[in-house]
Amino acid sequence: MAFVQIPTRPGYPYPLGVSLTKDGANFVLFSENATAVQLLLFSHPDDKEPKEVIEVKEKTGDLWHVCVPGIMPGQLYAYKVDGPYKPEQGLRFNKNKTLIDPYAKAVAGFIKWDDSLFGYKIGDPNQDLSFDERDSTPFIPKSVVVSDEFDWEDDKPLSLRIPWSQTVIYETHVKGFSIKRDDIDEKIRGKFLGLASKSAISYFKDLGITAVELMPVQQFVRDRFLVEKGLTNYWGYNPIAYFAPDCGYATDCLGKQVVEFKKMVKELHAAGIEVIIDVVYNHTGEGNQLGPTLSFRGIDNSSYYMLNPQNPRYYMDFTGTGNTLNLRHPRVLQMVMDSLRYWVLEMHIDGFRFDLASALARELYSVNMLSTFFVAIQQDPILSRVKLIAEPWDVGEGGYQVGNFPYQWAEWNGKYRDTIRRFWRGEPMLYSELANRLMGSPDLYQGSGRTPFASINYVTSHDGFTLQDLVSYNQKHNEANGFDNKDGMDENYSWNCGFEGETQDPNVIACREKQKRNFMITLFISQGVPMLLGGDELSRTQKGNNNAFCQDNEISWYDWNLDERKKAFRDFVKSMIYFRKAHPIFRRRKFFQGRKLFGSPYKDLTWISPAGTEIDDKTWNSSTQTIAFVLSGDAMDEVNERGERVADDTFLVILNGSPSSIKFKIPKLGEKWELVAWSCLREPKENEKIVKAEQEIQVEGRTAIIYKRV
Repeated sequence: MAFVQIPTRPGYPYPLGVSLTKDGANFVLFSENATAVQLLLFSHPDDKEPKEVIEVKEKTGDLWHVCVPGIMPGQLYAYKVDGPYKPEQGLRFNKNKTLIDPYAKAVAGFIKWDDSLFGYKIGDPNQDLSFDERDSTPFIPKSVVVSDEFDWEDDKPLSLRIPWSQTVIYETHVKGFSIKRDDIDEKIRGKFLGLASKSAISYFKDLGITAVELMPVQQFVRDRFLVEKGLTNYWGYNPIAYFAPDCGYATDCLGKQVVEFKKMVKELHAAGIEVIIDVVYNHTGEGNQLGPTLSFRGIDNSSYYMLNPQNPRYYMDFTGTGNTLNLRHPRVLQMVMDSLRYWVLEMHIDGFRFDLASALARELYSVNMLSTFFVAIQQDPILSRVKLIAEPWDVGEGGYQVGNFPYQWAEWNGKYRDTIRRFWRGEPMLYSELANRLMGSPDLYQGSGRTPFASINYVTSHDGFTLQDLVSYNQKHNEANGFDNKDGMDENYSWNCGFEGETQDPNVIACREKQKRNFMITLFISQGVPMLLGGDELSRTQKGNNNAFCQDNEISWYDWNLDERKKAFRDFVKSMIYFRKAHPIFRRRKFFQGRKLFGSPYKDLTWISPAGTEIDDKTWNSSTQTIAFVLSGDAMDEVNERGERVADDTFLVILNGSPSSIKFKIPKLGEKWELVAWSCLREPKENEKIVKAEQEIQVEGRTAIIYKRV
């Protein structure tokens, strides 16, 4: 191919990526070990060869840069990078492979799978030690030059700043939420704009949630092995461009994905709803040594990835995906930090949930919570102010780090999830374990100076059973995924109420409805930050699939056609959200002390036995299927934003996880108690609505009850 000699200027080495100038654009690419870099310009996303090829000759340190006049927003581009191909040394340069810019703010389409996308010859007996000379240009999606201009009106970065104490998170998939909503324009269903529609926002506001947590929205790879099986990577945990909103959620891929994402955030913010995005900085979609060369591998493999120090041909895999991003390298760390700041400052994101966050702290084999990544976050004037949520584990040795993240971070509390699931399926639980989970896990967080809001409490998430399936299946049913039901977790701590799967048996249905209410009552009266899996309030089922990552179909999509039973449960979930929001005692900023405060005759927290008395140490260290406690609203040691002391009502909470009914004596911590919430489907009897001190009541098996002192 002949080089087109167009006038260029040396440009400047910062910032990385593409920056529009008065008369063109400045292109900067990091590569420490490359020997040559080419910038390719294209006219159309489907071009099989570039219209112009520019030799990038300027290099400042490890940054290659060039300024090209005449470049406008919408320009398509890519790179080719040359250097040594020595896989056994961790060097995998291949000048024949067209590469996505790691700093691309938009990507025009998706990968078209072809053997030429691999740096080695597919089928060669030497595997990745061989070298493939085919040009991959026709099959790689092109990067897009994007303007940052957008009319945000009054919206500013971090303008909402909703306190953790008022936060209710709704985890959802962009497409799954709206793809089947008939009241949304068909053109934007399943898109960013679908979440920004009036009907979607009205639904969020009515439900009472304060933040949507979106599953991955950064441009991701649809895995070849899935595509060839007629499936896809629906969840999106396979990123390839950390600055680019995935174009699958936009109406076109030539830069509109950026504008439409911003419109979504702007509309949600106008409704008082924060946007948290799930980010995957632990690995990329290029896989292991047998994966494709799409971007990072071809730009500088040994810098971007953690390689085996004994044999750099192979990757350190702490993520279960084949590779681990090397945040020990300053340029890779810079890319992640630049990406995070971009999503806050330019896209107005309010927070991040970090997938497999332990991998971000990996230093070769160990996890170090004082690693450079966490130090960089802590001192950053922008990122230190956003909501930071860790999935506190990875798949490597020592990767389970629940309770160990820095004080600014909240964590998905897997111990909460498992304890609450096991309790409500009827397992005897250690009293102290259950009590700690209900009270914000002080055993995990209090000693390190953190608050109850370090605990993101959830019963279900995208990963695993939905709530409906949690009470309908004893085993996973992932046959549709095509892996012989070997994928997904085997232990779900679920209980099917006596029948596996869907049924018309009214007794089984009633059991499941009650169990769902037990879980929701528990979630919304627990200290910490509640997270509701989107669609759980709709009784959404995945037919027992607990790993629907590849199911972009009815298995994963929300069904909005609700019968009366489903409507009743949706309304119940809504009522519990509003109940929590109305009572600050369930969302304290400090841990309970278990003692009398401010002249109250009662302790701020008292654990109650079925005999109506305070439990003893023996009970605290024994197993139980029933737990009860009183939260005294007049003994709260908290103040509001004006410095005024906060007080609330006093509540008695009884959770009976046993299948058998129990007798429970109302404690002498108040004269009368009014029933305000319970999981039973029947109407309460008159003598159950108002109870008196020392009155003995019958608590049905597997029942949650809340009384308010009157």
